Amino acid sequence: MLKFDEMFETQPDGSLGNRARAHYQAYARWLAAQDPQLMRSRREEAEVIFRRVGITFAVYGDKDEDGSGTERLIPFDLIPRIIDAGEWATMEAGLVQRVNALNRFIHDIYHDQDILRAGVIPREQIEGNVQFRPQMVGVDVPNNIYSHISGIDIVRAPDPQGRGEYYVLEDNLRVPSGVSYMLEDRKMMMRLFPDLFSLHRVAPVAHYPDLLLETLRASSPATTAEPTVVVLTPGMYNSAYFEHAFLAQQMGVELVEGQDLFVKDRFVYMRTTRGPRRVDVIYRRVDDDFLDPEVFRPGSTLGCAGLMEAYRAGHVSLCNAVGTGVADDKSIYPYVPDMISFYLGEKPILNNVPTWMCRRNEDLQYTLAHLSELVVKEVHGAGGYGMLVGPAASKAEIERFRAALLANPQGYIAQPTLSLSTCPTFVDSGVAPRHIDLRPFVLSGRTVQMVPGGLTRVALKEGSLVVNSSQGGGTKDTWILQD
Repeated sequence: MLKFDEMFETQPDGSLGNRARAHYQAYARWLAAQDPQLMRSRREEAEVIFRRVGITFAVYGDKDEDGSGTERLIPFDLIPRIIDAGEWATMEAGLVQRVNALNRFIHDIYHDQDILRAGVIPREQIEGNVQFRPQMVGVDVPNNIYSHISGIDIVRAPDPQGRGEYYVLEDNLRVPSGVSYMLEDRKMMMRLFPDLFSLHRVAPVAHYPDLLLETLRASSPATTAEPTVVVLTPGMYNSAYFEHAFLAQQMGVELVEGQDLFVKDRFVYMRTTRGPRRVDVIYRRVDDDFLDPEVFRPGSTLGCAGLMEAYRAGHVSLCNAVGTGVADDKSIYPYVPDMISFYLGEKPILNNVPTWMCRRNEDLQYTLAHLSELVVKEVHGAGGYGMLVGPAASKAEIERFRAALLANPQGYIAQPTLSLSTCPTFVDSGVAPRHIDLRPFVLSGRTVQMVPGGLTRVALKEGSLVVNSSQGGGTKDTWILQD
């Protein structure tokens, strides 16, 4: 199988050479001069600091005695992933194009449904989707923006000429997480290796919280000139609670739970020691189903009763909007290139990974015949769960997925097993290549903007293609080199 490494050029026989790519050469010289024992001590120092700060996540499959998820540290790798300015400029243009089309699509399906009437996407794919919210039909949102914070997962794989080509693997438009690790990874690299930042002109990312707050304020209803913004968290047992608290602190806004909010006369208020205070924008890290027990799940204590009435009245903004999840469903992903053409009249700058939709009989038959070669995903799955990586699966796992596909073909898609690009990674045995992906965070307010880079996730197990932290993956700092 063809390979592509981010740092080193690939030899004609497919093996990695010793020649660093142009934008990595200064770093490669620096790395070659480092004492491995010093690097190990730096890694240990990073772990101590991350634990002290509390940068952990909960793994729900492992339970503590109180029933909460086991707290784990996300491994941090010392070797950055570096992208040159030209490549980033192309990627950034593709991300802006894609997120614009996705926001146009979400607005359309809750209003005129032009794309459905044109037959571009089957109507049943939308109206039968569990993430489609009938309560949002006809509801206008500020600036027609639904996904204010989008996490777009990008992978790189070799083309037949051995060059690396970027693909969008999936779109995360509901409550995308991970940006706090992007910010903390950069702080850690600057603390451990300040000399590297004098050798390289690395584009900054520290202003992300300012851009996020600007984006949230831009989504405020027109009823106030000085909007009050809050971050709504499910609570301390949520796997991403560190990030919720971190972003609230960085933006200088309140972190609230559902019990801190109430609705009166179709306006939302939070309880404070000085009395009720009106809330204009809620950056919610709570799924749709738990937002309002009067509309969605009746037993939910994570949201606020009456919230949807205030939202539909235009008295509060929710970021991301209710119903946004219909566009990040994996059964909708294959249609994004068609959305770009339909709404923007453009060709996609960033390509999708080729995808078989198992609801189609011919795609199902192909998938069943090639299970050992493909990656099969649940359309509603996330976090690396509900997924088959055929080449790494046992015969028993393949047969379990075969049965699941036959029982519920519309619940799955399949994709080729891409040879994800690798990046040198500092592991116990020394420096070795490990597979990576990238999640840039795209902010949509009055304009679409982002900080240069994103969260690089790395599969720390040798040969593994699964980068999710819940599956043992780690993170790297991502450097965009400025011209």
